[in-house]
Amino acid sequence: MSPLQVISLALGAGFSSGLNLYATVATLGLLERFHVIHLPEKLHVLAHPIVLGFAIGLYILEFLADKVPFLDTVWDFLHTFIRPPAAAILAFGVSADLSSEWRWLAALLAGGVALTSHGTKASTRAAANTVPEPFSNWALSFGEDLLAVWLTWFTTAHPILAIVLVVLLLILCVYLLRKLFHFLRSSFATL
Repeated sequence: MSPLQVISLALGAGFSSGLNLYATVATLGLLERFHVIHLPEKLHVLAHPIVLGFAIGLYILEFLADKVPFLDTVWDFLHTFIRPPAAAILAFGVSADLSSEWRWLAALLAGGVALTSHGTKASTRAAANTVPEPFSNWALSFGEDLLAVWLTWFTTAHPILAIVLVVLLLILCVYLLRKLFHFLRSSFATL
């Protein structure tokens, strides 16, 4: 993989992992298994049937947990300690052909991107749980899943555009987090 592809995949898979780690792993594994992309040798394990089975099984579990208000908040809280490190490990594996310094930089970058997208997802979902109807929660969940799968594929097909897209998505995340913080602060002031 070229350095540009490595950066793109580290950013894209990092952002996607923050939204839905298991969909990202399954997508990368399926893309490798069907020879759409060629991951570094250290990540060929993602295409192994057992790994794919676990990733798809955990994705189904997350898919169901994400549809239940407040259970999704608990799920997201637990995954705060899973998604960013897993994104960093994926980026470290993707950058296997680069020098050690660049591998660590890719891992830190992907972990930070995953933490940002995960934090935005978790905050937005917690805010959506304050609304008594379940449809907004379901719509957010479906949208997150679609974005995770699509962005993972997009980073492999269009690396330069994916880098630009992830930067724009990160700007959107910062904007949303600021708005949610102000909403939370004003809610506490009202109480």
